[in-house]
Amino acid sequence: MIHSPARTTALLALALTIMGFMPYPTIAGPASSVLPATSLLSATADAAPTDNAVFAPGPDALPAPPFNGILEISGAVLQSQPQLKNRVILGRDALKFPSSSLEFTTLNDVLVPIQRGTMVGESKHSGLPSYWQVIPQFGKVWREPNDSGWSRAAFPIMLVNDTENHAHQGLATFLYQEGRVSQLKLQFVQQTAPWLLSPHVVLWTKAAVQLRTGNPDTQNAARTAAVHELADRLEARPLREFAPELPAETFSKLSEPVPPRWRVARALVHNNILYYESEATPFGAYPYPLEMRFGVRSIMKSVAAPLSLLRLAKVYGPYVLDLHIGDYVPGADPKWSKVRFIDAANMSSGYGGVGSLVTQPNEEGSGYLDNDYNGWYQAPSIAEKLAHMRSHLTPYPWEPGRVMRYRDHDFFMLGIAVNNFLKSVRGPQADIWAMLQEEVLKPIGIYAAPAVRTREPNHQQGAVWFSAGYYPTLDDLAKLALLYENGGAWKGEQLLHRELTLDTMMAKGALDKDGDGSADRLVVRDGPQPAHLYRMGFHFIGYTPSDSTVRTYLPTMSGAGHNEVVMYPNHVVGIRIAKVGDLPPGEKEPPYYSDNIPRALDMLMSYRRTHPQ
Repeated sequence: MIHSPARTTALLALALTIMGFMPYPTIAGPASSVLPATSLLSATADAAPTDNAVFAPGPDALPAPPFNGILEISGAVLQSQPQLKNRVILGRDALKFPSSSLEFTTLNDVLVPIQRGTMVGESKHSGLPSYWQVIPQFGKVWREPNDSGWSRAAFPIMLVNDTENHAHQGLATFLYQEGRVSQLKLQFVQQTAPWLLSPHVVLWTKAAVQLRTGNPDTQNAARTAAVHELADRLEARPLREFAPELPAETFSKLSEPVPPRWRVARALVHNNILYYESEATPFGAYPYPLEMRFGVRSIMKSVAAPLSLLRLAKVYGPYVLDLHIGDYVPGADPKWSKVRFIDAANMSSGYGGVGSLVTQPNEEGSGYLDNDYNGWYQAPSIAEKLAHMRSHLTPYPWEPGRVMRYRDHDFFMLGIAVNNFLKSVRGPQADIWAMLQEEVLKPIGIYAAPAVRTREPNHQQGAVWFSAGYYPTLDDLAKLALLYENGGAWKGEQLLHRELTLDTMMAKGALDKDGDGSADRLVVRDGPQPAHLYRMGFHFIGYTPSDSTVRTYLPTMSGAGHNEVVMYPNHVVGIRIAKVGDLPPGEKEPPYYSDNIPRALDMLMSYRRTHPQ
């Protein structure tokens, strides 16, 4: 696409305005007084992390010269507080920052990572490999008078991995001048919920860096792409601006029943404006909250499956939902020949015979983590996961589509089947996640979608997990929810099958999670208490607004750690990111699917109706 110079200038101005909504904290003096240049030029390890404020320009910052180059970052030992219970996980070192090669350019004062939104793996290692990959995001460059001619650069960076879908939200900074760079200071001060890694930790280190010259053409293209990417973000404002007259505790209800120490970020989308807030870290406010990427666990079930099925239904027809898993997954148990794509998306395959056979009332989680779940979860390849299922799980006696039982295995099988179906119609190089990125995510302004894949022999590209593994931002989650609420349309373009999308949002064909839904798959228990419903990766929360007697069912994306995205009528979205997991002895986990968020948002929306701006 070719844009005129005037158009590009306008987009740049808009992009930088959007960046300006980031609330950089004010500190008592310049960053150089808290983190002097001599500290960044020294390889001496820091005893503890620094106030997060030094990773962003303060009010007295000066313009910096452009930065263009590749940072060759050496591996480094991460310090941890508290200490990890197990440093080595699956033969990889969780206290080793991975050696990596990251390329950057600048757009005015914005530091632009070429690999932003990409899971960058370890470039080389000696001894045990690192457990981690990194995702860099947009940062800043600036100058301070006390830095002896050096300029400063800082950027958000996430520690992620290809085994468990949690992320450590971090910050990095370095000095640069005339072809030279300092040490790279890194600290990871927030995180989403862990699974294999324990306990919750703060990590920090310094890493040696070599500077190499990058490719000017690559850098020019990255700057142009960054302009459009930033301009396509939703308008963003601090959450307090939604209704500034209300007491602060009003907004805290958006995250209940999760207590503050387990919260990471929250947001409210109204009139296409993203109102956001991140929780304080042990070292102050995180200066780039809109750049945070989160490990959202099973929220991926509400992304990969419905986007795939609804996009394929739009392109090829609704019949795709009735195709059978067994026809597209060689080596699967014979029962999968009866399981339709939509049955797997509803977690009603009737496979995984562990736990109770009682379905009235049903126990959706019965047997979920039994029979060596971790063995299956950690199996790296498609073949190894299938082999584990054959040896540990069996068919249930009921037919597919009748009983909802929570099984990550159903979404794993669906992902393989959908991917193979796409290859059957588009050729062997087709990939379902690449298709979604090009045909759905980019059109709605999501330009990067890092996600975990299976690890296949000989470095073959693995299949994206459909059960977990996605690392979105708040802006990404907001856009996905708005796309669903708008019937799969975005700015006049119909990206998903409209009728099926609207039916899904209204819970049509949803299964009652508490019972056998074969007789009536609609709201089969909608009496004094709301039913608990599930369809195509979405949980549905029953809710009656304060100004109505009519119960509605709110489509909800939900993931372990108490991550939640709740979709309301009129394109209103509530988002909560949390890190509940590995709780200390005696602490009780808060309930899922609470009505606190619906009630808090109902109160806020009522306030806005009676106090229009």
